[in-house]
Amino acid sequence: MPEVLKAPLVVEFPFTRSLGPVQSAFLTGLRERVVLGVKTRDGRTLVPPVEYDPVTSEDLGELVEVASTGTVTTWAWNHEPRRGQPLDTPFAWVLVKLDGADTGLLHALDAPGPDAVQTGMRVGVRWAEERSGAITDIACFEPYDGDRAELTGSDGRFEDMVTGIVAPARLDYTYSPGRAQSGYINALSDRRAVGERCPSCRKVYVPPRGACPTCGVATSEQVEVGPRGTLTTYCIVNIKAKNLDIEVPYVYGHIALDGADLALHGRIGGIPYDQVRMGLRVEPVWTDGGRFPDHYRPTGEPDADYDTYKELV
Repeated sequence: MPEVLKAPLVVEFPFTRSLGPVQSAFLTGLRERVVLGVKTRDGRTLVPPVEYDPVTSEDLGELVEVASTGTVTTWAWNHEPRRGQPLDTPFAWVLVKLDGADTGLLHALDAPGPDAVQTGMRVGVRWAEERSGAITDIACFEPYDGDRAELTGSDGRFEDMVTGIVAPARLDYTYSPGRAQSGYINALSDRRAVGERCPSCRKVYVPPRGACPTCGVATSEQVEVGPRGTLTTYCIVNIKAKNLDIEVPYVYGHIALDGADLALHGRIGGIPYDQVRMGLRVEPVWTDGGRFPDHYRPTGEPDADYDTYKELV
């Protein structure tokens, strides 16, 4: 029985967005321990505030303060908190209709167990000790048995308004390649590039997919390609990626290995970034112990004619 390959993978990037006047006021208010909603034409107060009425699609902009206390309208218990969630101990996700609001705000409720949570219970905001103008300025909700919290009298205007946010997006998963890609990965450990040929159209796909994407038939005939190839197209990267020890700018391109009918991705090195060009002939550069090429460098051969690789651009 062949070994089943698998590897943990993480896809992560920061998502940056600017804020309009409504969201800007809401997040800045949280920084100042003020909860703001927005008023609709028919008198409803929406929290969190939105810029358009979800019923009529009308523009909204009339900000109104609501209390930091409210009532749980529904909830679900979280037995195993995940990375980045509000609390690192079991808690309840709750929808809270804050006093003065007509909609629910989703957040965490710090409670000793599910038996301590019920629909209709009263809760209050626990503010984070350090606040920057983000939803995490509300550390969580907690059970509350006092009177409705007093309003601050804020009109939604603050100094040093928050105008943008950076939200990290991250996906953790385990990847297990199938038969075709396992063969490709195992061949790379021997510094060879192996693809598979379609029995119908005779195209060679690298990396192999186990089936021809054009004809839809299974592939099994292995074909060794390369190691040299042609740079078909490329981009110049000017933003440094997190946890990637490569100085910018650098070039990342599509490389059609000799004998392959599908271009693969690779970094281009050994040449100034502003001298990289389509048609450049390249070869792989391996590091000691590396299971795949570190980058591709120019071979010194004349550039390939465009007609020889135009179908792979």
